[in-house]
Amino acid sequence: MKKVAFYTLGCKLNYSETSSIGRMFEQKGYQKVEFNETPDIFIINTCSVTENADKKCRKIVREAQKINADGYVAIIGCYAQLKPREISEIPGVDAVLGAAEKFRLVELIDTFEKTPLGQPAQVIASTIDHAIEYHTSYSLNDRTRTFLKVQDGCDYPCSYCTIPLARGKSRSDSIANIVNAAREIAARGVKEIVLTGVNIGDFGIQNGERKETFLDLVKALDEVQGILRFRISSIEPNLLTDDVIEFVARSKRFAHHFHIPLQSGSNTILGLMKRRYKRELYAERVAKIKSLMPECCIGVDVIVGHPGETQQLFEESYQFLNELDVSYLHVFTYSERENTAALSIRPVVAKNVRADRSKMLHILSEKKKRFFYEQQVDKQGLVLFEDEIQNGQMLGFTDNYVRVAVKYDPLLINETKAVRYDHINDAGLMEVTESEEEVLIHS
Repeated sequence: MKKVAFYTLGCKLNYSETSSIGRMFEQKGYQKVEFNETPDIFIINTCSVTENADKKCRKIVREAQKINADGYVAIIGCYAQLKPREISEIPGVDAVLGAAEKFRLVELIDTFEKTPLGQPAQVIASTIDHAIEYHTSYSLNDRTRTFLKVQDGCDYPCSYCTIPLARGKSRSDSIANIVNAAREIAARGVKEIVLTGVNIGDFGIQNGERKETFLDLVKALDEVQGILRFRISSIEPNLLTDDVIEFVARSKRFAHHFHIPLQSGSNTILGLMKRRYKRELYAERVAKIKSLMPECCIGVDVIVGHPGETQQLFEESYQFLNELDVSYLHVFTYSERENTAALSIRPVVAKNVRADRSKMLHILSEKKKRFFYEQQVDKQGLVLFEDEIQNGQMLGFTDNYVRVAVKYDPLLINETKAVRYDHINDAGLMEVTESEEEVLIHS
């Protein structure tokens, strides 16, 4: 029995796909092992979002060679689609598969041969317009939470982004298939499903035509028995409709937690980024959520240092974020990507300035998160505990994404418990006292 190991870089979507490809290998009789357990085959699923994609890929290939110099190394993922020839020149790489080919890896691997020393790897990568099929995927890394892919690709050509070039056009699974997948996941004892994709608010396009909507999807999933809660990973503000917000507010299973990309609080920069909304719409979305779900957690993606971002425009963005009633920021420092429109925009922001602005927003994020947690103290919530230990305590998340720490108890793993938020500890986690309710086991 040949052994295969996987390493995943990047987003939740990549994790869901790696997990599904791993199950394909297991079904073909391969033994799935950890990366350091001398596998015969190493599969590296890459990301292209940051400028370090090449550096990270090379490092993991080197580690694979140290573990098993005779091991076969295959590279898949976004970076593999964008730079297949470049990756094929990395010493130790044997095969590179593009977006349209990665789900055929288990069929093709038996025909692959170890690349002779000094020779480029085999490349099987079609142009991105061939990536038209949809492959249902979900992760099963632990019993508590699963990432379920519901959508792939993107039709939004933002000026800084290569994802449409790496994943192709927007396309989705059917609601029927996704509901079936959710039931399979529930049958494995998983309590929380995170819906993931490239642009999940654009859900519903099948074979180039819109057949269903994201609202249809959340309504159907809300009826799935056995899942404690669904969490929406990220959704564009222009696609987060009043209907979706209102449904989540009254739903049985959808978490009161939204992650909504903003990217900039300056309308000038939003225009240069080719985003499809202005900051006024974003503020309206936040206000609508908070009016219906005051305790709701709202996360924000923001990019600093995009070309054209003058000091005045950065300060405008910072002030907008400072005044928004949001709970935390995911801060990304702009990095140049080939074949993107942003490369032609001036002025270019110096890298040291980008770093300074990033630091300012990280500090702002910590303040936002602290304030959000302070608002929760003395309230009650339902925590789903995970098999994760930190400083002798086990951790879990509430419906509204408050991270809670309690004394370790193996009986609590993958169980829910009603608690009262007591205080915020030195690590920034919420410590709790037990409520009078017993442990709640979700059926």
